[in-house]
Amino acid sequence: MFGKKGESRPQGRIDSLIGAGTRIEGSVHFTGGLRVDGEVKGGIHAVEGASSSTLVVSEHARIEGAVSVAHLVTNGTVVGPVAVSESLEMQSKARIVGDVEYASVEMHQGAVIEGRLLHSQAKSTELKLPTPD
Repeated sequence: MFGKKGESRPQGRIDSLIGAGTRIEGSVHFTGGLRVDGEVKGGIHAVEGASSSTLVVSEHARIEGAVSVAHLVTNGTVVGPVAVSESLEMQSKARIVGDVEYASVEMHQGAVIEGRLLHSQAKSTELKLPTPD
């Protein structure tokens, strides 16, 4: 209703789950929705062109590797660079150690980013200063 035209919304449904007590070593590629309650040592990437892909990282989850998705909702720990093409929501216990590229971000009080923030649309934006008449 209030979003930009053409803006995709986070996936409301979880298609895959990496459960608590599970540890995966290696890259994970997915479409749709993925929830991580366990540990991933490797990158997590949404399949290219999956603009509604959503990654949910729960409070006790830990990811060590690059993350590249359309939507990220996290309350856990990510150690590595994060690229979010649409929206990033960091809940109060979220922690990202690495650079974050984002289009829009929502940070709850207590969330931490140890790295640089890079607005993804800033690359193509040209700043024009008004000229005096």
